[in-house]
Amino acid sequence: MNLRNVAIIAHVDHGKTTLVDRLLQQSGTYRDNQRQVERAMDSNDLERERGITILAKATSIQWKDTRINIVDTPGHADFGGEVERILNMVDGALVLVDAAEGPLPQTKFVVSKALKMGLKPIVVINKVDRPDARPVEVVNEVFDLFAALDATDEQLDFPILYGSAKQGWMAASLDGSHGDGMKPLFDLILSHVKAPVVEEGPFRLLGTILEANPYLGRVITGRISSGSVKPNQTVKVLDHEGRLVEAGRIMKVLAFRGLERVPIDEASAGDIVALAGLPNATVAHTICAPEVETPIPAQPIDPPTLAMTFRVNDSPLAGTEGDKVTGRMIRDRLLREAEGNVALRVRESDENDWMEVAGRGELQLGILIETMRREGFELSVSRPKVLLRRNEAGELEEPLEEVVIDVDEEHSGVVVQKMSERKAELVEMRPSGGHRTRLVFFAPTRGLIGYQGELLTDTRGTAIMNRLFHGYTAHKGEIEGRRNGVLISNDQGDAVAYAMWKLEDRGPMMIEPGWKVYRGMIVGEHTRGNDLEINVLKGKQLTNIRTTSKDEAVRLTPPIRMTLEKALAYIQDDELVEVTPKSIRLRKKLLDANERKRAERAKEAETV
Repeated sequence: MNLRNVAIIAHVDHGKTTLVDRLLQQSGTYRDNQRQVERAMDSNDLERERGITILAKATSIQWKDTRINIVDTPGHADFGGEVERILNMVDGALVLVDAAEGPLPQTKFVVSKALKMGLKPIVVINKVDRPDARPVEVVNEVFDLFAALDATDEQLDFPILYGSAKQGWMAASLDGSHGDGMKPLFDLILSHVKAPVVEEGPFRLLGTILEANPYLGRVITGRISSGSVKPNQTVKVLDHEGRLVEAGRIMKVLAFRGLERVPIDEASAGDIVALAGLPNATVAHTICAPEVETPIPAQPIDPPTLAMTFRVNDSPLAGTEGDKVTGRMIRDRLLREAEGNVALRVRESDENDWMEVAGRGELQLGILIETMRREGFELSVSRPKVLLRRNEAGELEEPLEEVVIDVDEEHSGVVVQKMSERKAELVEMRPSGGHRTRLVFFAPTRGLIGYQGELLTDTRGTAIMNRLFHGYTAHKGEIEGRRNGVLISNDQGDAVAYAMWKLEDRGPMMIEPGWKVYRGMIVGEHTRGNDLEINVLKGKQLTNIRTTSKDEAVRLTPPIRMTLEKALAYIQDDELVEVTPKSIRLRKKLLDANERKRAERAKEAETV
């Protein structure tokens, strides 16, 4: 059986998953009467809502006498841990680039990993039907990017296809025929991508993707480096240093056939398969025959840059909206997540019922919290804090990111100003077509927390920001945070419209009438820099004296809507976000006002 293993690399929203849809349709994977799903590979609810790929997935397509295993990889830098591992499984890569936007930071991030591993890329210029498409310039930008990433001469001599995944066609030239559909791409994969290199020796497989299946337990996906595997075969599992993790039997060998995984009787070297039956094996472990002593080397993974603390929800409303509320449940869930997601690091805190979770960015941590709340968890989370380190000389260093912002020309001034306030350094500014400007900054990760929302407000929703971990730099000093204080409820009950109306001059509210509040909960933003306790439960005093003026209907200003990402960016170090399946609330860490004053005095005494 002829085999090809290919990864699809692209920036978020450049059309990877749509391309896979078309390949599945045109290879005859779908039956004529089968209902076809748009973006079939994005099966996770959050992926469908946000239109991004979070988890890597594999599929298999039969073309002529060759089976092509295709891995759809995440396009967002926060999920880079997934991408690095996937590249270990493949022998070729389709680099998909938007014909208008050109290569963006995530393209750069994944392509650099692919070139280092010696993969020979095929460049696909997608969306050439866009009115603002500039395919010729984009090809030059891709070449410059490859050259900047130290590509070899062989890698720089890449084949190019132009087309539209949405319309279902590819061609070798811009004025080429559209009538062949995806055939030029299939044929190019067969001619340009090498068949998998098969090593001699007993069975070995490096675990690349881990998932939990309700019927099969742990399922590990990877490529077989050597030998073959059958159900009921005895194997052992080695960690990356060669220590024995466990010995056991393979319960099932599953192969990818279209969008389905089907049990097979035997799989041989070169194929990508999923194995079930090993309760302790995880990502980066080598599953091998009992006589093997040396593990397959695993790709090192960039370190986490942000950390947050997850803790039990101890507010007065705890347990009223979720069914998973104990510290043990939260701990088990986070440890289970860390097993499958090697870009996450989970550490138990010294304090009771606290867990510290470190990851690659706000999006990755935000998606973990969103997934947990949908599963019925209630928890409190702290403001994300950047992980600092000390170099050999003992100097403090912090993570630095390369930030690319595409913005309409008239808004570029405010973006440069806001980024400089956040200690960012402007390294490039150039027109990017259609009266838009591309700004490139080096910015400390600390300064970027919460900037996405502010950027969209400043640019009326027209800016696109992309960021990529660049390295560590000397600590850049204090960055000014939120200037306003907050309005804090001083009692527990249901918020009253009349009380809120009377307090509107104090600042905008974050709650609506009838919402449950409690002492220490943040209900609004103060117009001044200090925090203020208010009573939002006080109704209108009723008397038996009639007045000549009719009671006016209370008209309230619409409240500030707090999404999860907005809330995480908004809170200060002494505040928490309370997350439940139904609500997102902001609160002070210490709910009692006297305790807050004592803590404030102790903090002042320390700084003196």
